[in-house]
Parts: sequence; C-alpha cells; structure tokens
Amino acid sequence: MRIKKGNSIGLIIDIQEKLYPHMHEPEVFLQKTKRLIEGLNILHIPIIVTEQYPKGLGATLPEIKQITEKAVYLEKMSFSCCDDKSFANQLRLSDKENVIIAGIESHVCVLQTVVDLTELGYQPIVVGDCVSSRKPSDKEIALYRYIKERCIITTCESILFELCRFAGTEEFKAISKIIK
Repeated sequence: MRIKKGNSIGLIIDIQEKLYPHMHEPEVFLQKTKRLIEGLNILHIPIIVTEQYPKGLGATLPEIKQITEKAVYLEKMSFSCCDDKSFANQLRLSDKENVIIAGIESHVCVLQTVVDLTELGYQPIVVGDCVSSRKPSDKEIALYRYIKERCIITTCESILFELCRFAGTEEFKAISKIIK
C-alpha cells in the first residue's frame, strides 16, 4: 500500500518532560522524532500531539513544542488515544485514513493506540525509529505486536521520502536537508 500525504495525519504520543528522560537512548529518539515532525510540517501534514496526565507527567518537551505550533494538543487519561473522546473526534474530523505515529511508550500508549486504530478502520503507521520505551526489550516486543495487529512499520527517512514521492521538488530539497 502506498502511503500518500493527502490521506495522512501525524500523531505524536506523550513525549513529556517526566517520561522522556527514562527512555532508552533518549537523545537518538528525540533527534529522529524532531526530523519526522519537521518533515511532516514541510509536507503540510496535520499533527495531533497527546499528553498523558500532564499534571503528573509534565508537558510536552519544549523541543517538540517549538516545532508543533500548528498541531492540535490534547490531554488524555487513557492509555489508548482512541479511548479519549476529544482525540476520536479530532481524528474523525480530519478525514484521514493513515495515522503516522511517533511517541512513548512503545509497549503501552503507542501499542494500545495501534490496536484501537486498526479496529476502527484506520491504518496505523509506526515510525520505528521514532518510538521508544524504557527497556529495549519492551520496544522490540511491541514492534512484533504491531505487525500482528496489521500495522505498517517504517523509518523516519523512509516515510518522509514516500510521502514526498518525487525528487527535485522544493519539498524534496527541504526534506533532504533535514535527513542529512
């Protein structure tokens, strides 16, 4: 299945101040995720950012907030984004089929969201180098489960060039700069 930008939305799950420092290789994860978000911005793909219980887990990282000014921010208490009515409504109103996912934690909120998105008829696309967990084994197991749940797994570079589709365009040139 070809993933097209006109039918896609980005979802950044719970990259928050008190969670992020505990992730495996947090700097690598953050660098890749920032590239993904910058690329989605270049391609004019809408983004939803969720925050799990921000009173306890803090706000979205400032580095992510800086590049998601146009995103819709939603607070949630459920692990799955789909169990939150505001998220479900926002996704339905977007009229998008493909949900490009980055965030934490791979084996909890990301996984439960993937399962529910599939059941609701959406195509979840997890950007494998833009999801993380505290333990590498939790992420690894989650990646296997995503496949079982009919989720597409890709990488930051791969999805951005697939969405871009053609070389030589201004979008391609801008994305090439952030990938390097």
